[in-house]
Order: sequence, then C-alpha cells, then structure tokens
Amino acid sequence: MPSPRFGGLFQLLVPALMCVALVAGCPAKYPKCSNDKDCHEKEFCVNGQCQQCKSDGDCPGGKCNAGRCEQPSGPQSMGCTDDKQCPAGQSCLDGKCKPCVSDDQCGEGGKCNAGKCQRAGSSAPVKASCTLEPIYFDFNESVLTTEATSAIDRDGECIKKTNHEATLVGRSDPRGTEEYNLALSDRRTQQVKGRLNSMGVTQSLKLNARGELDATGKDEAGWAKDRRVDVQW
Repeated sequence: MPSPRFGGLFQLLVPALMCVALVAGCPAKYPKCSNDKDCHEKEFCVNGQCQQCKSDGDCPGGKCNAGRCEQPSGPQSMGCTDDKQCPAGQSCLDGKCKPCVSDDQCGEGGKCNAGKCQRAGSSAPVKASCTLEPIYFDFNESVLTTEATSAIDRDGECIKKTNHEATLVGRSDPRGTEEYNLALSDRRTQQVKGRLNSMGVTQSLKLNARGELDATGKDEAGWAKDRRVDVQW
C-alpha cells in the first residue's frame, strides 16, 4: 500500500502529466508550428512559424528572403500574360501588372487611359450605372461569410442589370506557398461563381486565380485586404 507521502506526490503528478499529454496532442494552428508536419506541403517550420524556405537552396532560380522565395524581376518571373489578369488601373506590361504611363506601352494603336491600356481592336470599357465591389475572405478560408454573401448579391444584381460578362479574380495574402495560395484563390472564385449562378446570373463569368501575386499587405490589416475576389468587367 503506497505511503501517504507517495500518494500525495502521485496526485500532483497525474494532472501535470495529463496537461502535457493534452498539449502534445493539439497541433499548432497554422501558420504557427512546432515542426514541419504542422505546415503545408513544401513549407518549413522555422522559429515556430511556417514559411516557404530556409535557404536559397529551397528556391529554384530565386532567393530566400525572410522565409519567402523571391524570383528575379522581369518577364521570366511569374506574372501576367493578359491585361485581364491585372487589377483595375493596371495593365500587363513586360509580364508584370503595373500602370501604363504612355500610349506607346499599349501597342500599336493602343491608348493609355488612367494607367490602363486600351488596346487597339479591344472593346470599349463597360459603362454601368452600378459598381462592382470586392468580396473578402477570412484567413485560409474560401467559405463565404455573411458580409461576403451580401457583397456577391449586390454584384450579381449589377451584372444582371448591365447584362455584360464579368471576370472573377481570386487573390490571397502572401502567407503560405505559391502553390497553396493559387489553389486557395481558385476555390474562392469557385465559391463566388456558385453564389452568382444560384441567384440567376447567366452572363459569362471568367475565372482567374492569381494567388499571392498582387498581395501588398505587410501586417494583418493589409493581409485582410489581400484575401479577396475582385469582380471586374
């Protein structure tokens, strides 16, 4: 029979051991981590945070900067191939989305209008009495919130009223790998398209998943604006 002293020590140890077991059994919430298994595929756990790389060797053709792979700038890096892939006020110039500053950047017969190229032979900008608005998402989510659903419904009514095709451009914040963020932004465009179709939008809806390519946020407030789907004419 255990002594009272041993029994008291046992009573103290059991709760402590249970706490350790519970903590060990609960994985860290992404992007926090305790090892590489807590991160997405092709990510590494460094100082308790999931990141894209640990060294330049993890970034083929690029460099590892603060845990993220950066590719050389220019046409050879990931960018755009068409103006429709770029946000409002920007055009696809030399493989990158950026505002134009002169007509000669827009090709033969093209015009630069408020940073956007109007290419020769392209259709004129849509003139609408309503305005399309972006749809925002929670971190690492493609599920529609109540606010997102309301924004989509307003966009849907605008599209039906204008009777013109639209493009859904999916975006993500810069955390996570490029591959994961590209897939996440695609799921977001699919969700928005599904909602628009369910409310009777029959006009053509083109999908363009951009992932993190146009992300500009540096903190949570900025990242929240990166997590969106832009609905554009």
